[in-house]
Parts: sequence; C-alpha cells; structure tokens
Amino acid sequence: MRVYRFINRKYGLAALGQRRLKVAIINELNDPFELLGFASNDPKLRQKFVETKDELAQSQGLLCFSGHWRNPVQWSHYADGHRGLCLGFDVTAELMPVTYTAKRLKPDMAAIEAGGDVAEEQMRQMLTTKFSHWRYENEHRLFATLEEKDKNGLYFFGFCKQLALREVIVGCKSTISRAELAEALGDMARHVEVIKARRAFQTFRVVRQRSGELWK
Repeated sequence: MRVYRFINRKYGLAALGQRRLKVAIINELNDPFELLGFASNDPKLRQKFVETKDELAQSQGLLCFSGHWRNPVQWSHYADGHRGLCLGFDVTAELMPVTYTAKRLKPDMAAIEAGGDVAEEQMRQMLTTKFSHWRYENEHRLFATLEEKDKNGLYFFGFCKQLALREVIVGCKSTISRAELAEALGDMARHVEVIKARRAFQTFRVVRQRSGELWK
C-alpha cells in the first residue's frame, strides 16, 4: 500500500540521507486520548486501560502515515508550513487504518476477558480509534518493536522491502533544491519519483507542479 509521511526540511533530508524514519513513542504522542478510546465510569477499569497502554509502550512504537499527500492542512501541521517534504512509501508490513468517531467506545469486558476473535477486535479498536476531528489525517499505523536506541535515545525503522521509498514531494514553500534532494537520495534516486508541489488553482488542494522551470 502506498502511504505518506509528512516531515520538516531538516529531519526530512536526514531521513533520506540515513535511510530511516523515527519511531514515535506511544506515551509521547500528541493526542492525550491515544489508545484510550474506551469509555468507562469505573475508575479501576480506566486505570486498567492506562496500564495496558503503558505496558504496550514499553515494547512497541508507532510509524504514522497518511493515505494521501494533497491535504494542505497536513502540510501546514506536519511539514513546517509547506516548507518540508512528504515521503511516499510502499509498505508491505501490516498497516492498521485509524477509525474516527465522535463518541468514545464501550468496551465489552466479558469478551476481552474471554479472549478469542472478539477480544482481538476490541484490542484493534483500542489501537486504532481516534476522535473524529483527526479525520483529516487519514492515518494508517505501523507498529514497530522498540529495539536498539541510537546515541540520542531515539528509535528508528530503516528503509527496506517492507518500507520502500517511492516518492518524495517537496512542499510548495520549500527552498530545497533539486541538487540537495539528489544528494540526499544518492543511489536511491533511480527508484524514487521526485515531485514539486504547488497550490491548486481552483481547489483547496496541493498538486504537482508540472512546470520544471519553476523548480531549480
């Protein structure tokens, strides 16, 4: 599946040069309701959900992608106000699409405790449910095992067959040149389509700049 990762200039060029993406830590995500989509009036049960999230965060991180790259809001929020990049990947590992809802879910505790297919579905809902106002992200999630940290205490997932770079879209306000991008891509360049973005003329979308003269 082709999915997209928005990123600013500094970290985008570094990601290309180092052939890797940063893995997000679950307890550091910007949504305080992350993995806490179940509703309950029982404080003990709410605490159990928090403990489950904390336990998962010890071993698993997240790579978050979008199903498209044309939404200007995502460029504004995640690619430094259109000055960064959007990286398109073909992902063969299991991606989990996010479901958006206006109301928190009601857990089926009997099913969860019994295990089996219904319990697995409840777990999937816990991992992939977000408030409806996040819908613009069209998010798809790849869970990654937290293994070795780098010298700065960060986790990364390297480009590979499961995470194959196929596109680089340069933001409409970006000053990244063709030469800078080519240097960062190196020998990957022959397998990657490079696109310069622009504002659409008649819609609120980001589209391809087809005039090569406008990007040096």
